[in-house]
Amino acid sequence: MANSSHSPLSLLFVFFFFFASAKAVYNVVDYGASPGGGSDSSKAFLQAWNAACASQGTAAIYVPKGRFLLSQTHFEGPCKNDRIDIRIDGTLMAPNYRSLSSNDRWLTFNSVRGVSIYGGILDGQGKALWDCKHGGGSCPGGTASLTFSKAENILISGLTSVNSELGHIALEGCRNCKVEKVQIVADGNSPNTDGIHVQHSEGVSVLSSGIKTGDDCISIGPGTMNLFVQDVTCGPGHGISIGSLGKDQNEDGVQNVTVRRVVFTGTENGLRIKSWGRPSNGFVKGVIFQDAIMNNVDNPIIIDQNYCPGNHGCPGQSSGVKISGVSYNDIRGTSGTEVALKLDCSGSNPCTGIGLENIKLTYQNRPAESSCTNVHGTIRGLVVPRCSET
Repeated sequence: MANSSHSPLSLLFVFFFFFASAKAVYNVVDYGASPGGGSDSSKAFLQAWNAACASQGTAAIYVPKGRFLLSQTHFEGPCKNDRIDIRIDGTLMAPNYRSLSSNDRWLTFNSVRGVSIYGGILDGQGKALWDCKHGGGSCPGGTASLTFSKAENILISGLTSVNSELGHIALEGCRNCKVEKVQIVADGNSPNTDGIHVQHSEGVSVLSSGIKTGDDCISIGPGTMNLFVQDVTCGPGHGISIGSLGKDQNEDGVQNVTVRRVVFTGTENGLRIKSWGRPSNGFVKGVIFQDAIMNNVDNPIIIDQNYCPGNHGCPGQSSGVKISGVSYNDIRGTSGTEVALKLDCSGSNPCTGIGLENIKLTYQNRPAESSCTNVHGTIRGLVVPRCSET
């Protein structure tokens, strides 16, 4: 590889402290990446990736300080090794939205194993596209910033994602993934900028992270199993949402989801499950919502099984998604609306096994109210507001 412009001391630090266990280290600057942000560095990043991917042993990719402009870039596997560490000390920038193709992804890792991303900033530069959409002009759909697809044993640690055009981080068809100590930031009115989206994935954990966005902080789609969320702050945004589910007749269910020690501030929702109001064989079961604080949240606890945006394709129908075994324990704080507990379940498939325990939600310094339909379950301890149908 060509000589890097970095000092010998900084290179020694990188090699001995971060890459001590790596057999080969690939610096993107050595492949021609421009840290000034003035030219597209995607070719250099792909060359570094291909070299690391072809390495026989543990490999590492290093992105030094600077701003690196990347067009839509897809890092393909499988690789010859099962561990590639990517250390990012700089910022990766998306190009102007009008220069992107119709593909809805910016940075994608496909069919990889053992990839770890440490640090760095992803700047989706999405504000121009948000303004276009708010203005009602002819705008492209936009791109999600970082997507892992059909991947295993993934770690994303210490990453910051700002101003994505669409979602920030997506895990689709993945197994054994950890997202920790990430910061996600977008305007509260930015459209469709979900923080972390998980679907058709198993064994995902989201830990010790802060999410501020214009859509769901965490969205949980069909086929999600064994998801663990802990120590997450959310707001602004639409809360933590399972769904929407049941858009399709044949759809994988969601099961074994645990959400603990979370704080919502000024969000549209807190803990939400939503499904389309039409036939489906989908389901939600084995969900634990525990130890959540609500600060002026419009809908702190909500199940909505009559989701029907635009009243197209579902009016007058009943949701086929079966919701069972969902517990809410130690949920407290303030609601931004009078009805803090809303469980609007399907008439043809009532919610069963709903557990409410130690809940205290207030609205304007008085006990909040509840609205519960087609719900069966148990109430334990002090529960305010109380759901009369359980």
